[in-house]
Amino acid sequence: MVSTKRLSSRNRPARESGSERRAELLAIAAELFATRGFLATTVRDIADAAGILSGSLYHHFDSKESMVDEILRAFLDDQRRTNEQVLREAPDPRTAITELVRQSFAAMQKHRAAIAIFQNESKYLEQLERFDYLTQAANDFERTWTRVLQDGQRAGAFRADLNVKLAYRFIRDMVWTTVHWYNPRGKLTSSAIADQYVKILCEGIAEPEKP
Repeated sequence: MVSTKRLSSRNRPARESGSERRAELLAIAAELFATRGFLATTVRDIADAAGILSGSLYHHFDSKESMVDEILRAFLDDQRRTNEQVLREAPDPRTAITELVRQSFAAMQKHRAAIAIFQNESKYLEQLERFDYLTQAANDFERTWTRVLQDGQRAGAFRADLNVKLAYRFIRDMVWTTVHWYNPRGKLTSSAIADQYVKILCEGIAEPEKP
């Protein structure tokens, strides 16, 4: 009789291999969705890029909708947890805004393709029932940022005449559209870009007036 321990040990490599292959397929699909577009990318395109038959892809996922769903949920859940941690740990609103910007850029290292998909495909995907969480996620992100901006106004850290909704949209577009030109293998790291953006955001681009 084979022990349970031996069965567990023997089966573990197969499970780990399947999990790794699944992650590889998701990465391939994410890159195609981000560059070609979700509608323009077929299951066969993904299978061809992975070097497998289309039928083999269905052993892991039942549709390309399931694939993009998993890609987006991983990014959004990760970003939500990160934002919540920033709000818990930041000692003041300016630090919170700075860290939210930095963590958004840090996400590009891990979720670059997912960010592009979220930006480019949300309008279409939101029409499908299974993706109704995308609207809620966008609203949650806006509430997080506007709350910090409002806290900063009350604390005197940010301008009293600041329109927080416009400020949020400015920051959101400033940060997330970077994904369209950011090159992970380029000279500028995401951290270096974040530092420059934070400086522009908090200090502006004009030289201080000389007395």
